[in-house]
Amino acid sequence: MISTKSTLFSEIETTIKDLNPETISEERKTVLNSLTEFIQAKVSNQQEVRINFICTHNSRRSHLSQVWAQTMANYFNVKNVFCYSGGTEATALFPMAAETLQNSGFQIKTLSEGKNPVYSIKYAKNEHPIIGFSKKLDDDFNPKSEFAAIMTCDSANEACPLVLGAEQRIPMTFEDPKAFDNTPQQAEKYKERSLQIATELFYVFSQINS
Repeated sequence: MISTKSTLFSEIETTIKDLNPETISEERKTVLNSLTEFIQAKVSNQQEVRINFICTHNSRRSHLSQVWAQTMANYFNVKNVFCYSGGTEATALFPMAAETLQNSGFQIKTLSEGKNPVYSIKYAKNEHPIIGFSKKLDDDFNPKSEFAAIMTCDSANEACPLVLGAEQRIPMTFEDPKAFDNTPQQAEKYKERSLQIATELFYVFSQINS
């Protein structure tokens, strides 16, 4: 049976085709290669690939990373990839992060409201939606073993020298767009960070030999 991939929503496809991985420095690629090697080892051994993106509040960078990683796995037809996110504490998925993804073509639906809303985030018609909400990294929603812990912010990286159950812990930090909240640059900076994360995860998954 030939393995096929589902078609991403057209606006997401357009966003991906405009990414330029050549902008990634060699120094940064060294950091990203650790994640590539983890994924490749799992794929080569025909094992499931579990990746938990971790940040302090699980509100911005970890969600952007989770969503783009799952999308890139689909784009490059890398099978059995399951992406998660968590924080050292739970807060809420910041609305501007969800809006930024929506502006890139993701279909987002609010499943429940309140202090910690739950979102359905779809990247393709025939794929399960990503369920986005803020949670601690060891929440029951997340894997307990056989996963890579990707530290997406410096404070979580420093606060969690050990992530229980993780096979590998990889610091892959990004600057926080929160610094621009309630400023005229907010939307621009969230888009900039989202596209940086997308570009770097494009590079990671483009290296995988399935």
